[in-house]
Amino acid sequence: MSDVKASMPENYRPAGDTLQGRVIAITGAGDGIGRIAAKTFAAYGATVILLGRTIQKLEMVYDEIEQAGHPQPAIFPINLEGACEKDYEDMCQAFFDEFGRLDGLLHNAGDLGERTPIANYAADTWQRVMQVNVNAPFMITKALLPLLEKSSDARILFTGSSVGYQGRAYWGAYAASKAAQENLMQTLAQELEDVVPVGVNSINPGATRTQMRAAAYPAENPADVKSAEELMPLYLYLLGPDSKGISGKQFSF
Repeated sequence: MSDVKASMPENYRPAGDTLQGRVIAITGAGDGIGRIAAKTFAAYGATVILLGRTIQKLEMVYDEIEQAGHPQPAIFPINLEGACEKDYEDMCQAFFDEFGRLDGLLHNAGDLGERTPIANYAADTWQRVMQVNVNAPFMITKALLPLLEKSSDARILFTGSSVGYQGRAYWGAYAASKAAQENLMQTLAQELEDVVPVGVNSINPGATRTQMRAAAYPAENPADVKSAEELMPLYLYLLGPDSKGISGKQFSF
């Protein structure tokens, strides 16, 4: 695991049923990359659990998946900013009662925070970003590990960023939180290696046409950046059987 950088096999094409029978939870599933990931995973056979704070958005994704004739999804509303450890323990129990196991967990939700110098950074904003981007993924992962360990081939996928690899001026809490996520990913991967069949990796989607990207770069033409759909082969690879045995790696699009 010394060489942390990795890439998807060249010319990779996922089989149409690559996620067949898998149960995958997705945070931030109501919008952006999370929404496209949920619809894509369902199209490739997965039962997806839609996590997010805006029920209306989750219901829209639910309806799109159901209307397409894919496996019936599930909705679990949760606010990562305010949720506590007990909320995540209750989530684990609910998932166990409904599914008995979990085959994948995509940490997609994130908070951009402020684009401003550290000297001007609001402490409450810093704490909120850390809560959503670091503390929540830690608590979710800790709570759901018993369900992931019940799978014969599970995956945990964190969402990285280039500013998590190398800090950048004015990115403040977001950069720090993404660096923390990378460290959490590597630590967890080493702890689980050769113990349970749970692969843990991160993916930096790069510039993607989302609301968060638009907020970070308001002058950018959305047509100049890739769509979330273009990312999906890599997501399918990292959450499916073709990445078996790969863990502790950073993937960038």
